[in-house]
Amino acid sequence: MSVLLLAVAIVVVSLLFAVTNGIHDSSSMVATPISCGAMSPRAAVVLASVVGFAGAMLGGSAVSNTVGSIISLPADEHLLPILLASVLSATVWNLVTLRFRLPSSSTHALIGGMIGAAIAASGTGSVHWGWDELTGFEHRLDGITLVLVFLVVSIMLGFWLGYIVQAISKHALKNATKDANTPVRRVQLLTAALLAFGHGANDTQKQMGVITLGLVAAGYASSSEGIPFWVRTVAAFMMAVGTVGGGWGIMKTLGSRIFKLEPIHSLSSQIASSSSLVASTLVGAPVSSTHVVASSIIGVGTSENPRMVQWSVGKEMIVAFLLTIPAAMALSAVFYYALDWML
Repeated sequence: MSVLLLAVAIVVVSLLFAVTNGIHDSSSMVATPISCGAMSPRAAVVLASVVGFAGAMLGGSAVSNTVGSIISLPADEHLLPILLASVLSATVWNLVTLRFRLPSSSTHALIGGMIGAAIAASGTGSVHWGWDELTGFEHRLDGITLVLVFLVVSIMLGFWLGYIVQAISKHALKNATKDANTPVRRVQLLTAALLAFGHGANDTQKQMGVITLGLVAAGYASSSEGIPFWVRTVAAFMMAVGTVGGGWGIMKTLGSRIFKLEPIHSLSSQIASSSSLVASTLVGAPVSSTHVVASSIIGVGTSENPRMVQWSVGKEMIVAFLLTIPAAMALSAVFYYALDWML
């Protein structure tokens, strides 16, 4: 298989992954305003796709740089089958979890895919774990360590911000009448847009990072030039296409099964989850948007009335969290060995 063909395959599969990512994760961006009646499904999906596109275009390259640094191997033609196996496994995992309407994580799937394919190709030393940076003089987070820490921190931040914001909102509006729901619904146009922007800025950079690294490895781009403009544009567009495609089963799970949302609950959740996503993007950490939103809803529900929270949904998400990375690692290893045999 030629270098050109491998590079084209990486681009095509990465863009397909972006579509499944859009369906899988971006739908969670509009679950809360739809569930509480703040926005119609059509308006919410259009808002998420348009603003998410803007987030992808304007969100910088910090997350992409982190994704590109996970595999600690020279950026040459030997890296191409590793990248292809990584995005193949992540795409297949997304399709499986979409089929069963299970909130999972495209980020976990890609990270697991990259780890599994790299280990299959060159052993554990081919993965940038980040231990030296963490235990060295600087004591900084880098590589897989950065990713894993913020996968957990972003969820905890979503939960506790949701809990705190809801507690503050509940106290501030304790004497309010039902008429207060009208301005609360209206302001969600802004908070839902911020959430969609944060999602586009964080999630789309994963595909950008893989495609750019593939182009550099194939000799069609320079690492010093960053993400090519056409890569950023096409990846952002395909994520928006996935958003328009929708993920209605996941919306229902996030928006109603966890906790029955009123307008103020939805607003509190959006403030919490968008803050967590923006903070993670600024430090260059790819995180799970779906799990961040879900954790913020659970935090809001816990603050309002813990007995009304459907904790079984949270348990399902924990199981998915624990299974996704190992499953993607195994799947990507299989794909890598198949590609290696073909080559």
